[in-house]
Amino acid sequence: MDVSRFWLIWPDSPALSLLALVLLAMAFLYAARLPMHQLIRAAGHAVGGPLRMASRWLLAAAVEINDRNKAVLLAHGRRELEKRIEREFERIATLVNRDLQGYPVLQRKLADEVTTIEEDYKKCGEVPPPPPDWVEAVAAIGKIKSGGGELAMSILEGINQSINRIHDKAIAEYRKSYEARHAILEKFMPCWRAIEKTLSQVDKNISGLLDSALSVDNLMSQYEQIVAKTDKAVHALTVSALTQFGIALLVMLVAIGGTFINFKLIALPMSEMVGAADYITASLRTSEVAALVIILVEASMGLFLMETLRITRLFPVIANLGDQARRRMMWVALTLLVTLAGIEAALALMRDMLIQDKQALVQSLASVQQAAADSWVGKIPTVGQMLLGFILPFALTFVAIPLESLIHSARTVGGALLMVLARGFALLLRIAGNLIRQASRVLVHLYDVAIVLPLWFERMASGARGAPARSDAGSITLQPREES
Repeated sequence: MDVSRFWLIWPDSPALSLLALVLLAMAFLYAARLPMHQLIRAAGHAVGGPLRMASRWLLAAAVEINDRNKAVLLAHGRRELEKRIEREFERIATLVNRDLQGYPVLQRKLADEVTTIEEDYKKCGEVPPPPPDWVEAVAAIGKIKSGGGELAMSILEGINQSINRIHDKAIAEYRKSYEARHAILEKFMPCWRAIEKTLSQVDKNISGLLDSALSVDNLMSQYEQIVAKTDKAVHALTVSALTQFGIALLVMLVAIGGTFINFKLIALPMSEMVGAADYITASLRTSEVAALVIILVEASMGLFLMETLRITRLFPVIANLGDQARRRMMWVALTLLVTLAGIEAALALMRDMLIQDKQALVQSLASVQQAAADSWVGKIPTVGQMLLGFILPFALTFVAIPLESLIHSARTVGGALLMVLARGFALLLRIAGNLIRQASRVLVHLYDVAIVLPLWFERMASGARGAPARSDAGSITLQPREES
């Protein structure tokens, strides 16, 4: 028996068997039309409803994340602005105490000196004194005619000579006084220059004070916006956090490169100290772990040093220590850091010696004799490695500053990224839920298309039954009109 022909009702007529099966299936599907519609709609609601609920939940979570991120951002910005405003006020107080404390005395002194200079200048500008009264008498005598005799002429000549001597003496005394006054004014030139220099310095100090006041005004306006929780302040803080995150991340990448160089500098000599054949795992040597531990300890000591200097504030416990305990901790961290830097310098020297011994061994095995570099040029790589091993720990100490900035800004950047991801997933879930609900409607219509013949017969039958009913209703409604 052919298995592929088991579905044939009439084996001799496949087309008639197929038509009969289609009619039977169509009748069965028509009978199950309402339950299947309900099943498809229920399946669409069962799958699409939770997706839409999840979308709404993600949107609510995104709003909550945004509110929390905004609160954290405003609080952090408020603390930073408070510190900056406090530093600006301290700078203004220092400027006032240092440069403007004696300004009233200086102003009074300058006023007195200017008044003295003005008085001396006015005295220097006096006109010659008017001639005495006896000059008029002499002028009257001078009008006497020269023909009055020898006695009159001798008297007049004597008077003339006496007047000329008195005049010359008065002119000489006035000129001497005038020169003395000019000498006094000439002595005031250094005083004028000192006054000008002092006034320039005072003007510079006042200008610096005005600039600081303007800076404080700008900071206070930003602080007021942060307290008011305006969108402008939130946007500015977000942009600042993104900028700080990018810069700090770049510096941290540079620090990671320095750490890698430092690791390579001490990994080889550590293998001689710990053992080159000692492995923790199949691909991880104990010497590499020991070198990494030394670098991490150096970074920790540098971080503690920055904390005790109050440059960074990652650990509130250290920041809240007393001054004496903080200084002790600072000296301990600095001592350990210097010791580890010295150890790295020694390991760098040991690394160079190991490399030289390896080269000498290779040359001896290859039967090649080369002159040793005993000059100072051959010692440059060794000295450079030692200096690099000593300086890198101190250079990596300053990584604590971008690390703090990266940690603080990562909270804002991570919150913003998480909010965007939540909104994106909410949109995708909402689209998926709507697609599933629309797909259920499409399946309902496709189901009706599959049973289009029974539905057509149903419409024809319902139309035929509806025609007499409409005619009867029309006759009943028309009777009252005929009576009327």
